[in-house]
Amino acid sequence: MKEPGYSLFDTSIGRCGLAWGANGVRGVQLPELTPHQTAARLQSRFPDLSELTPRADMKKATEAIVGLLDGRSRDLSTIPLDMSDCSEFSRRVYQHAREIPRGQTLFYGELARNVGNGKAMRAVGRSLGANPIPIIIPCHRVLAAATGGGGFSASGGLTTKSCMLRIEGVQDVSFPGFDYDPFVAAQTLREADAKLGKVIAQIGPPKFQMSVTTSVFVALARAIVYQQLSGKAAGTIFSRLCALFPGGERGLSAEGLVPLSHAELRAAGLSNNKVLALQDLAAKTISGVVPTLRRLRTMDDEQIIEALTSVRGIGRWTVEMMLMFRLGRADVLAVDDLGLRQGHAIIVGRQGETERKKLAVYAERWRPYRSVASWYLWRAVDLKRGV
Repeated sequence: MKEPGYSLFDTSIGRCGLAWGANGVRGVQLPELTPHQTAARLQSRFPDLSELTPRADMKKATEAIVGLLDGRSRDLSTIPLDMSDCSEFSRRVYQHAREIPRGQTLFYGELARNVGNGKAMRAVGRSLGANPIPIIIPCHRVLAAATGGGGFSASGGLTTKSCMLRIEGVQDVSFPGFDYDPFVAAQTLREADAKLGKVIAQIGPPKFQMSVTTSVFVALARAIVYQQLSGKAAGTIFSRLCALFPGGERGLSAEGLVPLSHAELRAAGLSNNKVLALQDLAAKTISGVVPTLRRLRTMDDEQIIEALTSVRGIGRWTVEMMLMFRLGRADVLAVDDLGLRQGHAIIVGRQGETERKKLAVYAERWRPYRSVASWYLWRAVDLKRGV
């Protein structure tokens, strides 16, 4: 009897999952931030299934996926699939996507023409975005002609997509928003630090992507609003703030904030200190003390920290997070971050947290990729907590 079920297995990009029915594979789960999250995500996708030892054909499928992600030439095109829950159009898209060989890519428009409708690029994109069986249906091999990336719904987004292509031998892939190659960074760190390497082995390549930044003012305004609040509460207040501007968040600007009264800003739910911080941010943006995004990209990290911490309510940690997750800087170490100090204590086998100076000294071995090392320290904390 071909009993349906699911199993979890380790790969070079982290723990993956495979779900199957009587007729073949129903789903593949790419790694989430931690193995625990991967398991939880797979279970939520297939609540009707139980974890089982894979039957013979599913074991072969698992071995083929592991081999492909190890960089070996493995053919996944003959693995039986159960796409009964997919629309007829999506099934056609997936069938043609399976024909893209390892190490090669297609643009969305090319795949749309193969499906039979060259104008259906958006429909093709939606189908690929909902692909229930990634890797076996290699949607990561389909790129947007304009950017070379396109979307990717897995954890880490385009970073994960680019890493998978790099494993398959596609060298001309980009990591949008980064000033470095996260895939190379993880490999370098693993070789430089065996202790951190154990976490990297569990997590796989880094799964983070840059937050879109079109305006330094908006990025810092958001940071001010979100300080010391839960994400939900801060999101509500930020939405109220944006509602004061024509066009909402797109209209949020220093010039538009200046005419607003203290009372109007307070009515959006902002504290007195945050109102004063936003007003200072607006004034310093207009005067040029706060650099434009274009100018920021020409400045080094310490110059940016000095410039932006001149704004009321903006501390060094806030700017360091901006450097890492909005400007894509490679070598940032936020020694004041409690999670980093706890993560370091975990990897070296200590209790509590590492002192700031000791962390800074230890982190010299992570140069020039201390930003990526920091990301793995946060994951070390998640692993210990079973998150």
